[in-house]
Amino acid sequence: MKITRIALCAAVFLMPYQATARERADVLIRHAAVVDVEHARIIPDQAIAIEGDTIRAVGPDRSLARKFAAPRTIDAAGKFVMPGLWDMHVHFGGEELIGENKALLPLYVAFGVTTVRDCAEDISASVLEWRSGVAEGRLLGPTIYTSGPKLEGYKPIWKGTIEVGTPAEVDAALDRLQAMKVDFVKITDNTLKPEIFLYAVKAAKSRGLKTSAHTPYALTIEQAATAGLNSVEHLDYLIKAGSPQEASIGADFAAKKLNYGEASDKFVETFDPNYAVEEYRRLAALGVYVTPTLNMSRILAYLDREDHSGDAALAYVGPGLRKTYQWRVERAAKATSAQVEARHREYELSLKVLPMLRDAGIPILAGTDAGYLNSFNYPGEGLHEELERYVEAGLTPQQALVTATITGPAFLGHSDRYGGLADGKAADILVLDANPLNDVKATRAIRGVMLHGQWLDRAALDKLLADAKATAAR
Repeated sequence: MKITRIALCAAVFLMPYQATARERADVLIRHAAVVDVEHARIIPDQAIAIEGDTIRAVGPDRSLARKFAAPRTIDAAGKFVMPGLWDMHVHFGGEELIGENKALLPLYVAFGVTTVRDCAEDISASVLEWRSGVAEGRLLGPTIYTSGPKLEGYKPIWKGTIEVGTPAEVDAALDRLQAMKVDFVKITDNTLKPEIFLYAVKAAKSRGLKTSAHTPYALTIEQAATAGLNSVEHLDYLIKAGSPQEASIGADFAAKKLNYGEASDKFVETFDPNYAVEEYRRLAALGVYVTPTLNMSRILAYLDREDHSGDAALAYVGPGLRKTYQWRVERAAKATSAQVEARHREYELSLKVLPMLRDAGIPILAGTDAGYLNSFNYPGEGLHEELERYVEAGLTPQQALVTATITGPAFLGHSDRYGGLADGKAADILVLDANPLNDVKATRAIRGVMLHGQWLDRAALDKLLADAKATAAR
């Protein structure tokens, strides 16, 4: 009897000790099927312990549930858990549309996009403030990486650029961008001299800045890559690189013997798959990434046959931003039948080029071009459409997912923090109803989003959508 009392007392004494011996976490996701995107596998019945905005541990549910105690538990039984999605090419813009642009931030989150790369705009001060607001938890939205204003030549068609025409002006522009603490430098080719383009790429590289660009037609893509260009925006520039006549067509363009449309058609007509394979391997060896924006290309290619006026996603976009879509629609309507057919041919060739880039080893960045000016390419939803285009072109669902979860962090130098579900990684997580490795469309079936450690269930995501619709209507 005395031994029994001693044992009972010891048990009572040890109970609180055993409870406090468990490590503390803020959130515990249990019984999840973890999507290991990198290795194309599903790891069943896993638990994820989260503290603040960081993953503390990932492992078998049975062991982690014993190790960690958390005030909030999310039952993910029957669900699939993967890293949040990255859209590596978005745009904000329009000085009079700052409010409408800001309203897009929660919309990205509602569609599972937890990080965006803003590829230049004319409202840099606002975007930089939003970047800080999101990072500090004052604003609900995806993590933002931004180029700030892009570098261009004198009197370009694009607003909000830094106009440069001499090396000294490039140096001053880079000083300004570094003072703004931009995440990379965007360079475009509307009026920029080819030699100044190359100087800008080299100067940015010497300062340790990543560069992203539309390359001048007068230069080959290999020339730009050799100078140190990190990312080519839009797949049509890789079609250009696949033409053995790239340099001569570019010279004719520079001599004003060809306009943009004519030069682009020539690149398509002279594209040589055998030559392209070798050129893409050379570009891969130079470390170039590409952001295809394939869905944007498809939308523009088929404006002659697809009416987007009834798109449900239009309801989430403010009237001012919707109005900026009209210029592309009007321009497409003026195209001749030959020009329309040329658009179709270029897009159809793009579908063939994408798997060639993959096979050559060029890292692909999933990006949409969504937002300001770019017709019917919707923030948030557009990334899902982009991934679906990749699979249509021949990538596997896993390869498509890599472009939206792994290559973005790698490009920006943040693979230590993003790109998977592991100890020390960011707690930006999607909980899905279906397996995206089987069907990439499963990325649309979002049951919940963990954003910077904040849990948003399906009801919360639906409210974000409803709020976006109400805001756009106002």
